[in-house]
Amino acid sequence: MTGRFPIEDVSPVVSCGRYPAKAVVDEPVPVSARAYREGHDALGCNVVWAGPDGEPRPFTRMRPGEPGQDRWHATICPDAVGSWTFSVEAFQDPYLTWQNAVTKKVAAGQGPEDLANDLAEGARVLAAARSLVPAADRPRVADALTALVDTDLPLAQRVGPALALADLLWEHPVRELVTAGDAYSIWVDRKRALYSAWYEFFPRSEGAVGGRSGTFATATERLPGVAAMGFDVLYLPPIHPIGRINRKGRNNALTAGPTDVGSPWAIGAAEGGHDTIHPDLGTPADFRAFIQAAAAQGLEVAMDLALQCAPDHPWVTEHPEWFTTRADGSIAYAENPPKKYQDIYPVNFDNDPEGIRAEVLRVVLHWVGEGIRIFRVDNPHTKPFDFWHWLIAEVKTVDEDVLFLAEAFTRPAIMHGLGKIGFTQSYTYFTWRTTAAQMREYCEELIEAADYMRPNFWPNTPDILHESLQHGGPPMFKIRAVLAALLSPSWGLYAGYELFEHVARPGAEEYLDNEKYELRPRDWAAAEAQGRSLAPFLTTLNRVRRDNPALHQLRNLRFHEIDNPALLCWSKHDPETGNTVIVICSFDPREVQWGNTTLDMPALGFDWHERFTVYDELTGTSYDWGQRNAVRLDPYLQPAHVLTVRRPTPPVAPPPAGAEPADLTVADVPDDLSGGTAPVAPATEPSPPATAPSAPTAAPGPPASVAATPATLASRAAARAAATRPSRSAPTAPAPKDDRWTS
Repeated sequence: MTGRFPIEDVSPVVSCGRYPAKAVVDEPVPVSARAYREGHDALGCNVVWAGPDGEPRPFTRMRPGEPGQDRWHATICPDAVGSWTFSVEAFQDPYLTWQNAVTKKVAAGQGPEDLANDLAEGARVLAAARSLVPAADRPRVADALTALVDTDLPLAQRVGPALALADLLWEHPVRELVTAGDAYSIWVDRKRALYSAWYEFFPRSEGAVGGRSGTFATATERLPGVAAMGFDVLYLPPIHPIGRINRKGRNNALTAGPTDVGSPWAIGAAEGGHDTIHPDLGTPADFRAFIQAAAAQGLEVAMDLALQCAPDHPWVTEHPEWFTTRADGSIAYAENPPKKYQDIYPVNFDNDPEGIRAEVLRVVLHWVGEGIRIFRVDNPHTKPFDFWHWLIAEVKTVDEDVLFLAEAFTRPAIMHGLGKIGFTQSYTYFTWRTTAAQMREYCEELIEAADYMRPNFWPNTPDILHESLQHGGPPMFKIRAVLAALLSPSWGLYAGYELFEHVARPGAEEYLDNEKYELRPRDWAAAEAQGRSLAPFLTTLNRVRRDNPALHQLRNLRFHEIDNPALLCWSKHDPETGNTVIVICSFDPREVQWGNTTLDMPALGFDWHERFTVYDELTGTSYDWGQRNAVRLDPYLQPAHVLTVRRPTPPVAPPPAGAEPADLTVADVPDDLSGGTAPVAPATEPSPPATAPSAPTAAPGPPASVAATPATLASRAAARAAATRPSRSAPTAPAPKDDRWTS
């Protein structure tokens, strides 16, 4: 150790400081450390931090955690993109030492004579504090110092003003024997690195007619539909020329027909390679126009970066050393046994590392120059990790806003390693977590890795159609969308999900008539008009995400107990705004499920005994909730409750006796004086079994007020007026509560 006091186990620190931790602009970043000292004198800790400009920010005082653990905690909030630094300092706090001693001695009955040395020590500390506090507070410190040394005052009056400075001297402490810990770094990205909603489509399918490819111009027509669903990132598979040698046919057939379009991931042909646009899609000018049209709809275009080549890619003839030659002299094609990709040659990064690095950097910066700031990287785990560490750092020196999503469905250590070396986001195992217990366990693992790995949850991809979607019907499509959109701050889906596409190639976990190998135009408007589209539901989920800042974070995800293993209950709470969302989601697409929650009330920002109103964003129904609540989820109605918490309005003090309430106008009086908080049971709903809990599901009603609106104020005024005014016809009484439907 170095310094007067030990400082250990600092967080967030990634791989002992070898890599920076991650955050985004305005994200609350928890900082903690273990620090302790000998004896009984008070120890203090603070965070010293500086922005990308090198300018130090005011230090942040740390608070002690669980007693006896010597763990200290604080939160910092970086406000700019770039590399930040922080360190933890420990110091002797003479004011806290003095306060603790004097408080105990006075309580024990000791007088001024007994406290002579303590009073003198207090005067020394306050004299030092005068120059540390803000100018506006210095008279308070001076007055306290004057009282402390005034021997004519009673003891309580001498020490009282000094003890009252506790809050001020916590924020502006006298620090002695200051010990600085090691410095660590945090890379701060723009907000989209943490919070985003992705949508993937093949531009060649949009507007395709009679086997003729769509173009960027025809794909532009789909942009308003994607934006209307609330997505903000539009991801395109590779848009480059597609190889003709060994081109795959439909459904990955080894032999392509004369009209087969091939896989976009078989990159390169006579027309060019990774820096070229497929001529069927349009020109570079058309692509720039597409990007601009997307931006006008609030969509940022993400581009695929797949470092592999078709056999007729220009690199194959110009740089054969960039590929692996087999014993028979042929170039090795890609394999993932039993799958074979004869139309793709992997790049070998070891024969000419400097050459291939320079070329890939040139390609990436070419597209950055065209307006691309997000790259979805195909199979990064099959390329050297030091290459990615180098490339991402080099690109960010040119444009620090560029983001990289790792498409790596591989072993945990590798996925975590890619996050540490610089990838902004990562695909995950979300698709294969199909029970409530599995999902909770996996999300808790991701929270532990939040300092360096940001998840992006996808229910489907062009390559992955999970068994649950193949057989779960429309309810399962809703379930997986709720889980992806509301557990993770970033999520995405592949086009066709909203049409419930679910037919798999026999024996495979992928789509029949896979769009990777053929054009697949869809009639989006007809599906929506006929009620065969999930688009309205997806729109609601993305609206809820947008309107609730608690859902923009990962570190605040908390799970709550529920007594049915088919249900998962979680919440997200934003202390800054007070915004809170509670979700209960069923994993069963076929049967009604009942459950009883036991909420962790402090995690929601409440005390254990408090009650509050929740508003279901999916049904429009309000409920009165507390720690324990009953729920009933019918997958054929809504398989989840998405509840926004409406905090209680502070009670309004009654007017003085005899005061006349203000006159009301007709416009002030609401049509419904019930407040909308008493759900009504559907008349046709059968009674639940005697052993089942009560359920909150009810007919939609108006949301409960968040704060005192003019209508609610008028309601209260009307009630107060009843005692002094002639009686009027009574309003309709609120619907009686039915024990079957309210918690």
